[in-house]
Amino acid sequence: MASKTISLLLADVDGTLVDSKKRITARAKAGIEKMHEAGVKFAVTSGRPPRGMRMIVEQVKLSAPIAAFNGGMFVEPDTMKVLTSQTLDMETAKAVIERIESFDLDVWVYADVEWYLRNFDAPHREKEEQTVQFPPKVVSNFAEALQKGVAKVVGVSDKYDLVARAEKIIQAEFEHGVHARCTTTSRDCEPSVSAARSQPYYLDVTHPKANKGSVVEWLSEFLKIPPAEIMTIGDMPNDVLMFKKSGYSVAMGQASEEVKKSATYVTAGMDEEGFAKAVEEFVLK
Repeated sequence: MASKTISLLLADVDGTLVDSKKRITARAKAGIEKMHEAGVKFAVTSGRPPRGMRMIVEQVKLSAPIAAFNGGMFVEPDTMKVLTSQTLDMETAKAVIERIESFDLDVWVYADVEWYLRNFDAPHREKEEQTVQFPPKVVSNFAEALQKGVAKVVGVSDKYDLVARAEKIIQAEFEHGVHARCTTTSRDCEPSVSAARSQPYYLDVTHPKANKGSVVEWLSEFLKIPPAEIMTIGDMPNDVLMFKKSGYSVAMGQASEEVKKSATYVTAGMDEEGFAKAVEEFVLK
């Protein structure tokens, strides 16, 4: 699948484009500018909502729509105008919320432009608020979010093994099992969700077509760039889906061995200029 040409770099945001302090370094910015000068396009995808990506637009030039919610919503970088969106149907969203709660994880729900939660003291709430740069709406239930159309449900816990277990079980039940859309008795099923960890403590559940592999396909069609000429870079299990769809892929240094084995190359960690080094070594050279 690989090509000698790289026409687009698609980057994950947290843990990849930004460091642990949520900064885009000067070296990273310089690398992106040199890519543009060399004719290589640059795009980003993240589990963040569109509003949480404004800081990126303010600092670097993007060549394509932003893929928010892991591809659940594409928006124009400058205006934040929604170009396309994928939301969970109400019954599926309800079932996902109930299933995540059964693992004793905190639940966050993103719908329209709002972020809903029931427990204001949930772990990582303050960090998430700083990252997306807007506060959550505290509710007693998620009825309002369900009516608006749910873009993403997140299970949150500092018990990483529990989050990983929830990921596997929800994938089994909603992508292949009892909650998948089966039209025959042969278990020839269509997934009703896409579920993957975006951080060790976050389990993101979105529309089945809202995953980073689909982002590669959408951008390939939108920009008229063959997947073989696309390089992707990320650090988490949900980035492996885009690795598989692109000609080249780069895993960040702090990624798990599972993620690193799925990539073409491995770069340094997010706090060691890993993104900038990947641009310099694997794109510009």
